[in-house]
Amino acid sequence: MKYKHIIWDWNGTLIDDRRFCIDIMNEVLKKRHMETMTEDWFLDNFCFPVKDYYLKLGFNFEKESFDISGTEFINKYMERCHELQLHQGATDVLEYLKNLDVPQSLLSASSQAMLNQILKNHDINDYFTTILGTDNHYAYGKETLTIEWINKLGHDPSEVLFIGDTIHDKDIADKVGSKCLLISKGHVSKKRLIKTGAPVFEDIISVIGWIDYK
Repeated sequence: MKYKHIIWDWNGTLIDDRRFCIDIMNEVLKKRHMETMTEDWFLDNFCFPVKDYYLKLGFNFEKESFDISGTEFINKYMERCHELQLHQGATDVLEYLKNLDVPQSLLSASSQAMLNQILKNHDINDYFTTILGTDNHYAYGKETLTIEWINKLGHDPSEVLFIGDTIHDKDIADKVGSKCLLISKGHVSKKRLIKTGAPVFEDIISVIGWIDYK
C-alpha cells in the first residue's frame, strides 16, 4: 500500500450521527418557532463553516448570536451522545488497516473535549496514533489543525490518505495535497460528494476494496 498514514474524520464518517444531528437541530428550531428540516434538505445544504449552515436554516445572528444557538445545539448533542453508534463496519475497517501496519489518526472539527467524552463510549482509541479535535465547539479550525498535523507527521502529503464525509474534507485534502475518500452515509448527499471528484462510497466497509487495489 502506497499510503503511510490515514487520517479519519469523525462525525458522519466513523460515528453515525446524521439523523441524530437533524433531530437535535429540529428541536432547536421548534423552540424558536422556525421551520424544521427534512433529511434531504440537510444532505443538500449542510456545509462548513457551520455558521453558514445556520444561516441557511434561517437563523438571524443580528437577533440572536451564533454563540447562543450553536451552544444550545452542542449541549443537547452532548446530553444524548451516549446514544450514538459507530457506522456498521467502522471497526472492521480500522482493524483491517491496523493489520496492514498503516498508522491511523482521528482528526475532527469537533472540540477536543467533545471527542474525548464521546470516545469513552467506543472502544476504538487504540487504533489511532493521535486523536485531534479543535479548541472550540463551533467547528472552526480543522484546516489549520490538519496542516499542523501533516507537518508533524513528516510524510509527503501524497503519502497521506484522508477519509471523510463532507466537501470540506475534500477541500482540506486538496489544500495539503493529499488523496481523499468520501463516505455518503454522513452529512452530505452522494450527488454533492461526487461533484468533488473524490472516490465516493455508499458505506465505510467499501473502503477496504478500494485500498486493496492501491
